[in-house]
Amino acid sequence: MNKILKIGHRGAKGYIAENTLESIQKAMDLGVDGVEIDVHLCQTGELVAFHDFTLERLTGVTGEIATKSLKELKTLNVNGQFRIPTLLEVLDLIDRKCMLNIELKGQQTAYETCEIIQFYIETKGWRFDDFIVSSFDYDELQTVFNTNKNIPLAVLTESNMDDALNFAKTINAKAIHPDYQLLNQNKVNELQDLGYKVNTWTVNETNDIALVKSYGIDGIISDFPDRI
Repeated sequence: MNKILKIGHRGAKGYIAENTLESIQKAMDLGVDGVEIDVHLCQTGELVAFHDFTLERLTGVTGEIATKSLKELKTLNVNGQFRIPTLLEVLDLIDRKCMLNIELKGQQTAYETCEIIQFYIETKGWRFDDFIVSSFDYDELQTVFNTNKNIPLAVLTESNMDDALNFAKTINAKAIHPDYQLLNQNKVNELQDLGYKVNTWTVNETNDIALVKSYGIDGIISDFPDRI
């Protein structure tokens, strides 16, 4: 039986505010094999770890993340006490202690993500297999593929597995990241037989974790990675 990768969702979202350095550190303290974060491009061009397109839910401030400078974003508090980190800060914290799954959430995030990955490989001793870049946005994944064929890609899907699979073939994706509710034993077998890793999200309840484990899944993305 292959080892099932434990991947912390937005760090360890079940314990500490999502996509913060503190949440990522918590996930690593819980012994994860990988951490998943979301990235957006802010107005001054830096990639920041943040899920929503708007700031309100997490910071109480109105406005879109893409319209704020990094300086402005750094003045905001997530859940009243945490900072919004840059992708560079996330990478420096992880320091190759685990794999990083970068989900391209915002528009125009692909090229800058490729540049940063290449920089960390050339200067900081990271390897391509320390990363996986995933997205629901096929255009962003296509841009990564066109920019650097060495970066491992994963296609996210919450509804249409066939579409995801058809697209995955065109970008030589390494993995499919489906909503766990789309999965059954046959589907997992089918995807793995086609050569894809199957990392499923967001699996939080122990009975659901046990169920997807029974399928021989490759990885589980969870808000509570210590439950895996």
